[in-house]
Amino acid sequence: MKAIEYLKYGLPDVLKLKEIEMPIPKSNEILIRIIATAVNSGDVRLRKADPFAVRLFFGLFKPKTNILGGVFSGKIEQIGSAVTLFKVGDEVFGHTDMSFGTYAEYKCLPENGSIALKPVTIIHNEAAVIPFGGITALHFIKKANITRGQRVLINGASGAVGTAAVQLAKHFGAIVTGVCSTSNIDLVKSIGADKVMDYTKEDFTKNGKTYDVIFDTVNKIVISESVKSLNVNGKLILSAAGISEMFHGLFVSMTSSRRIKVVTGVASHTADDINFLKVLIESGELKSVIDRTYSLEQMAEAHTYVEKGHKKGSVVITI
Repeated sequence: MKAIEYLKYGLPDVLKLKEIEMPIPKSNEILIRIIATAVNSGDVRLRKADPFAVRLFFGLFKPKTNILGGVFSGKIEQIGSAVTLFKVGDEVFGHTDMSFGTYAEYKCLPENGSIALKPVTIIHNEAAVIPFGGITALHFIKKANITRGQRVLINGASGAVGTAAVQLAKHFGAIVTGVCSTSNIDLVKSIGADKVMDYTKEDFTKNGKTYDVIFDTVNKIVISESVKSLNVNGKLILSAAGISEMFHGLFVSMTSSRRIKVVTGVASHTADDINFLKVLIESGELKSVIDRTYSLEQMAEAHTYVEKGHKKGSVVITI
């Protein structure tokens, strides 16, 4: 099968198209023919080993996992002897968690992984981009217990996590302010934000307005300034935080006189979360936002574009 491998950390040109052996499913696994995947910020960080801490978990001198890609939409080609949840021919979408491997034509996954039947209302390209942003946003929204009537500000509202966070916060009844650049204002309004703030013209930390929750999806805020824009008992979500931001957040949570809580860490997920997103997609409450589409052979070009940090929603790879 065709796959994109990287054998060393570096620039996008370390991503090479190769012919490798097709995987064979174990008794509890399904073999998925990948029809679409996506390039996300996490893929870029792993490819570059930036921050350096990436190397501590994924290979000090070279990557231990040679095929990136954590999300997919596709069709089941084969099932293991013990599989009961799916059948051959099912169209599915989901998240591979830390096994990655969807920059390829086929991928084996345990049947009890973060997988669900693809929503019938959307095509594979649209389904593939939902799990990364959707799962990340859902994890932190649930962790922060966002509820009806709360005033929520989402920084980076036009990215993969941001567009999902806007829509999910609205689903849970929040009053949402999205922060983005001038060119993305109409997009963020179109997915349900009650108000959109142009960060090139207005700084939310200096306009005197306060919120119950501030959700930073892009790791581009100053924590000490942002917490001043939170109400008493407010919560600051740092979904893209590095190690230093996580420690800073822990310090704020422990010392804040206004009982501010910083929510951070790594998003976790199950099949129930993918199925939850599926229901919202089919009800029209959650929509995919796709910026560009590339072929598997154009993976290096796709990474180059994503690394610039200006994509709207997600970048799709068709296989």
